[in-house]
Amino acid sequence: MKNIHIVIITGLSGSGKSTALRAMEDIGFFCVDNLPVVLLPKFISITLQSSPEIKQVAMVMDLRERRFIEKYQRIFEQLKEKGYRIEILFLEASEDSLLRRFNETRRSHPLSVQGSIQDGIALEIEKLAPLRQMADKIIDTTETNIHQLKDVVQRHFLPISEQKKMIINVTSFGYRYGLPADADLVMDVRFLPNPYYVESLKKYDGHQCAVEAYVLDNAESREFLRKSIDMMDFLIPLYEKEGKVHLNIALGCTGGHHRSVVMANQISSHFQTMKYIVHTSHRDINKS
Repeated sequence: MKNIHIVIITGLSGSGKSTALRAMEDIGFFCVDNLPVVLLPKFISITLQSSPEIKQVAMVMDLRERRFIEKYQRIFEQLKEKGYRIEILFLEASEDSLLRRFNETRRSHPLSVQGSIQDGIALEIEKLAPLRQMADKIIDTTETNIHQLKDVVQRHFLPISEQKKMIINVTSFGYRYGLPADADLVMDVRFLPNPYYVESLKKYDGHQCAVEAYVLDNAESREFLRKSIDMMDFLIPLYEKEGKVHLNIALGCTGGHHRSVVMANQISSHFQTMKYIVHTSHRDINKS
């Protein structure tokens, strides 16, 4: 068996393949989107020669590439015969769910016939049926949100020895837009120095290094961060002991642009170093 693990993420358009790819990247896979299937053998060969440190690769392949259908089976089988470990992850969802997603995003389906999304979905299901039969794992995303899909994907591909039971979702938000409905722990960071009142920082958000430095460059901010992490380090094993598998942590400032973003990123980084699966989102960062 060759010393590289290749995961092919494929399936129906709108079923969450991009989300699955990001989930794989978060757990250390080298990720590629929409590589033509005919280039796969060459890509693997070059990777093994030039980047031997890369042991795990995930890539999305689907009907966006016109020759995918006619080429994939032969290429996958040839690579397996040569000893490569290739795993196929197939994502799907109900036709109604896919139709709703395309309507919500106003995207066209890659197989739409004269603009009919429904016909495109039906044709894709038919064309991909043999590939679905080849799949090592099938995930139905009809009832799953982004966080749940990431969780399922990561739990499947992350070695058991590296997993922790708790999935931690960290969200920043602005109080002016209301509390997150699903938050388990809410921390108010409006007492921290506010970059909004610094003219050179006002237009930036908490991802910017200058904003982060401003928020963290005082004793109260650092002490708050230390004590908050200490508290959560104490609580999480107790939650796990009681069987809780998801913890939603929300940090709020006035508008959700600066202070809460900085603190959410800091807390997320801490739990990532502790090998938890962490999902970070910034609910109100783009709101005016």
